[in-house]
Amino acid sequence: MYVIGAGPGGLAVAYALRARGVRAVVLEKSDQVGASWRRHYDRLHLHTTRRLSALPGLPIPRRFGRWVSRDNVVRYLEKYAEHHELEIVTGVEVSRVERSPDGTAWLLHATGGRELTGAAVVVATGFNHTPHIPDWPGRDSYTGELLHAGAYRNAEPYAGRDVLVVGIGNTGAEIAVDLVEGGAKRVRLSVRTAPHILRRSTAGWAAQYTGVLVRRLPVGLVDRLAGPVGKLSVPDLSAHGLPRPDTGLYSRVTAGSIPVQDVGLIDAVRKGKVEIVAAVDGLEDDEVVLADGSRISPDAVVAATGYLRALEDLVGHLDVLDARGRPVVHGARTPRNAPGLYFTGFTNPISGMFRELAIDAEKIAKAVAGGAAGTEAGQVSRLPN
Repeated sequence: MYVIGAGPGGLAVAYALRARGVRAVVLEKSDQVGASWRRHYDRLHLHTTRRLSALPGLPIPRRFGRWVSRDNVVRYLEKYAEHHELEIVTGVEVSRVERSPDGTAWLLHATGGRELTGAAVVVATGFNHTPHIPDWPGRDSYTGELLHAGAYRNAEPYAGRDVLVVGIGNTGAEIAVDLVEGGAKRVRLSVRTAPHILRRSTAGWAAQYTGVLVRRLPVGLVDRLAGPVGKLSVPDLSAHGLPRPDTGLYSRVTAGSIPVQDVGLIDAVRKGKVEIVAAVDGLEDDEVVLADGSRISPDAVVAATGYLRALEDLVGHLDVLDARGRPVVHGARTPRNAPGLYFTGFTNPISGMFRELAIDAEKIAKAVAGGAAGTEAGQVSRLPN
């Protein structure tokens, strides 16, 4: 069978399958494992603990610390693939997955006209696949510097400059702090909807631990519990433009918006080093038009406006995606109309992405090994050298 994508999800599934005696070939379009992690900004660390972020079959080294850095995540993924002797073919991009002509397997169309046939397929192309910048009015004619957060590496190019960061997810919040610490002259953060902000750790208790504990509780109950805790641990930033959210924390999570883990944003906002401004409504010449009617002219705009899963061309014709372009199922479950097609890594749970990838990998491997797909490695035609 085939696994599409050599990120943490794909590698974890490949190992779990191999451990159950199922041959899995990982197809990766880049020339290395962990490609998306290599592109993240320099200061990034996991917001989940080392102990709860390991993939099946190999702990993350203690020397990497409690909050593992981007570079060490990459080192771990490289070691993971080597340690488990995973079968990975790089430089091969799968463009379309469809049923084989006889309907008994899956046919993968890949780079160079390759056609690969497997009994089962796991799609693990990643939550952060394709950078997305909103189609703001005037964007095409905007003369200022505009880049997606995916192209941001560090604050060095922005020292002494006026920078607007758009979006207050974890990426936007951390880039804003990075810019402040890196010597930007002015940093503004454009916010459309005030987020829930959590301390990453309180008295040694990681926010992830709470996320794991409440993962299966009713949404309303978690919302009620989280409210008082948030008020005790996070100061009211309303005077600085960040009011407390008017919807519950877990309600937001189920709608696809995870809390912001504080890595310095609270202090930066309180001290006026990061200024909160209204949402972006459009761009005009060298100006940014905000939702409150004001106009600003920053030297650079960093759009921390998220990513697309970009699954439509790959599997959209199979009727396995929801209205937001995400798989209708994940983990061990397969779409009713597409047995043998699995997805992992397309949710963003409060209990931790790596932790859930590890759990999903074991479930997928168990499901595959227990079914007909577990008895076949898949037939290959024109497999790349």
